[in-house]
Amino acid sequence: MCRIAGIIDNRLQPEEIDLKVRAMCQVLQHGGPDDEGVFLDHSANLGFGHRRLSVIDLSSNGHQPMTDSAQKTCITFNGEIYNYQELKRDLLKRGAVFKSGTDTEVILSAYLHWGTAAFAKLRGMFAFALYDRNRRLTYLVRDTAGIKPLYYLACAGALSFASEVRAFSAAGITIEKDDNWPIRFLAYGHIPEPYTTLKDVFSLPKGHCLCWNNASSTYSITEYRKAPEKNQVSNIEEAQQIVRDALIKSISRQLIADASIGVFLSGGIDSSLITLLADQQNETELKIVSIFFNEKRYDEQSYQRLILNKLQGESFSHLVRQEDFEGSFPSIIDAMDMPTTDGINSWFISKYARKNGLKAVLSGIGADELFGGYPSFNRIRYMKYLRKIDPSVFSAITGLLPDRYKKLTFLASDHPLADQLLLRGLFPPGDIAQLLDIDTKHIRDTLFDSSPLPAMNLYNEEHASWLETNLYMQNQLLRDTDVMSMSQGLEVRVPFLDEDFTSAVAGIDPAIRFNAQQPKKLLIDSFNDLLPAEIWNRPKMGFTFPLQQWMMHHRDINNTEHYKGKTAKNIIKKFKNNKMHWSKIFALYQIQGHV
Repeated sequence: MCRIAGIIDNRLQPEEIDLKVRAMCQVLQHGGPDDEGVFLDHSANLGFGHRRLSVIDLSSNGHQPMTDSAQKTCITFNGEIYNYQELKRDLLKRGAVFKSGTDTEVILSAYLHWGTAAFAKLRGMFAFALYDRNRRLTYLVRDTAGIKPLYYLACAGALSFASEVRAFSAAGITIEKDDNWPIRFLAYGHIPEPYTTLKDVFSLPKGHCLCWNNASSTYSITEYRKAPEKNQVSNIEEAQQIVRDALIKSISRQLIADASIGVFLSGGIDSSLITLLADQQNETELKIVSIFFNEKRYDEQSYQRLILNKLQGESFSHLVRQEDFEGSFPSIIDAMDMPTTDGINSWFISKYARKNGLKAVLSGIGADELFGGYPSFNRIRYMKYLRKIDPSVFSAITGLLPDRYKKLTFLASDHPLADQLLLRGLFPPGDIAQLLDIDTKHIRDTLFDSSPLPAMNLYNEEHASWLETNLYMQNQLLRDTDVMSMSQGLEVRVPFLDEDFTSAVAGIDPAIRFNAQQPKKLLIDSFNDLLPAEIWNRPKMGFTFPLQQWMMHHRDINNTEHYKGKTAKNIIKKFKNNKMHWSKIFALYQIQGHV
């Protein structure tokens, strides 16, 4: 797990490329504290940079950027390839020779043997740049679940890329802001892919490869792996066995590491299950990291203890208080890279995991999206009826609705993203217009542009799963988990998003994969001999902090004078009266310096 950066630019001298790549690496140092490397090819005006967090093969053999023995290819790689040992055995039979125990070298060898077909063989979380000197091509490749970020700027015949958006500004590549990012942020509570805060800096789509032609300075973006065909398993016992076998396999291979590895335990279904399974499979004692609060409404210690009492591993439990939040707040804001209303929880748990000597941890992200764990899986059925109403009705009632129902005005736009914004959006278009002093039409044009999306009007659990996976999880949970954990030099692995696991689950009939009465019933029943009933037979909590209370008492956040404009000040007053959710206030706090 690392941070990567690079530049290909015929307008720059090699010395300039070297300086800029090093500047990018410097600002990314937190994500790769163990080593730094830069590769330059003067003939191609190309520079690759790398900051290393060593987890597999901790020796200097893992130094990056890495080249093959014949110097035909070079790679700078961020992530983990969980099936690298299987691929390595296959490649050895084909005559490949290896000088390290790294998964990085396996990617290079796989490319030399199979070309771009190698990308589809990889199982893991990854973002890498690979330079083919003979063919004068450079590939940017991102994993199929979009776990690892990869941003790029391709304009004026040059290509730049990095693991974080801040690297482009730090190197002086571009500082021009995307004027529309505040609109997207206030609507979503994050900045959705492919957009960023910088103009023309985009996120590479998950499961895609950008191929840059070094000779012509042109590029194309293609999907490198086709979705597997669904078998539609409809037998419940068979489905449970599939889930059980696939998750055990996923966790087993994600425990592979040469550095210390542990688990996040919140006390919910997903983290409890991963912790119990990892404890069964880990050859050494597992380290378990958890958080608790003085605020009893949010404290899950009793559920955490239920799991910890079943384990042999070492546990670390940390109290997080109001004063910890306030003292860490500047560091949390700095870690974000781009504005978000999430990630505070990830920042704290990552900080403590690193403090407890861990370099990698397993997390339960992905189960809710796959098995129907969110309220949206039931709420989406109402969308079917709301969508039968003429959109002009929702336009007409703009300004007449109380705060609680204002998001209905998103449905004035007949666009698939409007459905998700109704279910999970932050501020409705009318409020955004007042906060930013922008015409509502411009806001709608920005939010509902021509970005291609699959036509979806099912309004069932499959529809909700697609929205939660590709929008909420992709744009917020995964991005925030990555940037917050890497700010602490920690790797977070997500077994529920293993390609083989998600493919296996996708082949199960939705009629048994989802259950309206019991969220995640299939997952629970698949491990009913392992997971205590007290863990799943209770209201869903989530990994939640007492942020409503903490932000209400934070002197800067709740200071009405900090906010500009009548609308913003009124929102803060409502928050002080506990009539507004903290996420809206957190968004306003971050936006004020940019409008």
